[in-house]
Amino acid sequence: MVRARGTPPNIVLVMFDQMAALSLPCYGHGIVHAANLRALAANGVLFEQAYCNSPLCSPSRHAMMTGRLPSRIGAYDNAAELASTVPTFAHYLRLAGYRTCLSGKMDFSGADQLHGYEERLTTDLSPSDFGWTPNWDEPRRLYPWFHDLRSVVEAGACDYSLTMAYDEETTHQATRWLYAAGAGDRHPFLLTVSYMHPHDPYLAPRLLGSLSRFADRPAGGPLGAGRSARAGSPSALRPL
Repeated sequence: MVRARGTPPNIVLVMFDQMAALSLPCYGHGIVHAANLRALAANGVLFEQAYCNSPLCSPSRHAMMTGRLPSRIGAYDNAAELASTVPTFAHYLRLAGYRTCLSGKMDFSGADQLHGYEERLTTDLSPSDFGWTPNWDEPRRLYPWFHDLRSVVEAGACDYSLTMAYDEETTHQATRWLYAAGAGDRHPFLLTVSYMHPHDPYLAPRLLGSLSRFADRPAGGPLGAGRSARAGSPSALRPL
């Protein structure tokens, strides 16, 4: 959406969960194609010395949104509640006159599921009821939701999954919102689109077929649109 010169830019922030930088061609991976992400990197700004402030989902997201270390805001585990009194970049952008909208996951725990966003187009995929609170007095206890090697040994193709459905809905709702924003008021906007994949379990849609059919293409070359994961789906699955 083109805006007049001198006006604040619209912002679309796209997030992927557990996507390591070194698994992308723009950071030197020689096998992964990711043509669209490669094009974004080539035509935009590529950060070469950036990192997450926590290896856990919720503390890392809370740090990103607030610009503060997890230890400063009490974000020690995936059930940590980000206090509503702590401002986020969404709050600051609203003060600057932006519309703010979230489609997809952000791992918020507790009653506040917005933290500065005016609208939320989907529910979260993670529990918001503090169900993932570990017992810090039992540091060696393993909980069912902990990550282990099952995510690796059980990885592979599948026909469909809950996480695929969630990411499709995230894309569909975000696309619908963008069209409505373009036809509606002319305030600048921030739209955050946040996906579950490539978070474990590492499942790939079977209908995309074997990656060997791309073996003769140069890394980052155009792959075209993928097929929908199911007939009549509102969002087609496309190679990144």
